Amino acid sequence: MPTPYGLDIVESCGACEMRTRYAFCDLPEPDLQAFESIKHTITYPKDTVLFAEGQKPRGIFVLCKGRVKLSLCSRDGKTLIMKIVEPGELLGLSSGISGKGYEVTAETAEPCQLTFVRRDDFLCFLRQRSDACLQVACQLADKYTSACREIRSLSFSHTAEEKLAALFLDWSTRHGAGADKAHTRVKLSLTHEEMAQMIGMTRETVTRTLAALKKRQIVQVKGATLQIRDKRALQAMAIAIL
Repeated sequence: MPTPYGLDIVESCGACEMRTRYAFCDLPEPDLQAFESIKHTITYPKDTVLFAEGQKPRGIFVLCKGRVKLSLCSRDGKTLIMKIVEPGELLGLSSGISGKGYEVTAETAEPCQLTFVRRDDFLCFLRQRSDACLQVACQLADKYTSACREIRSLSFSHTAEEKLAALFLDWSTRHGAGADKAHTRVKLSLTHEEMAQMIGMTRETVTRTLAALKKRQIVQVKGATLQIRDKRALQAMAIAIL
C-alpha cells in the first residue's frame, strides 16, 4: 500500500526500531506512554515550513524521519542555514519552553515524519517526568554547543576554503561512510546554494572553491556522493575553526 511521500510511517514510539538511537525517544516505559497520549504524528512533503522566525510557539516537534533545515533571514533577504537537523532532535524546544518567538525558521529538506506536541501539554509532561526533563536539558546543551561551533566557524575563518573544509569535515564525522579509512564518503544532499547559505558565502564562491578542491584531488564528487580523498589537507585548511 502506498504511504505518504514514500515514508514508512511508524505511529507508535514504542514500536520504532530507531528509538534507542535517539536520546529523547529512549524514555522509560511510563514516560513513553505518557508522551504517546499527548503527541500527534504528522507527515510533510519537502519544502514545508514548520514554523517561521519570530512566530509565537504553538508547541514542539520531534523529527522522526527525514531532515529539516533551520535558517535565519536578514533584513535584506539573505539566508543563513544554521543547521540540518537529523532524526531524534526536538525542534522549537527553547521557544516552546520560554514562550518567546521561534529564533529560526524550520523547513523540511525532504519528506518528513514528525511528532507534534502542544506547548501546554509538553510543559505539563516535563513537570511530571524527571527523566524527560533531563533529556530536554541535554538537547538544550547540545544546541548551545552547536551554536558556539557555528559562531566560531563564521567568526574565525576568513576564506571560503576554510569554511567549506570545516563543513565537509563535520559531515564526514557525523555521516561519513568509511570514516576510519583513507577515503571517507558522504552523501552530498545539499545544493551549492544551500552550502553557501551554511557558510555565509555566495553560490559562485562555493562552486569555485569546490572545483579547486577537486582539482587538487582533496575531494571528489560522483553524483550525489562526496569522497574525501585527503582528510589531512582538509584539516589543515580548517585549523583556524577546529
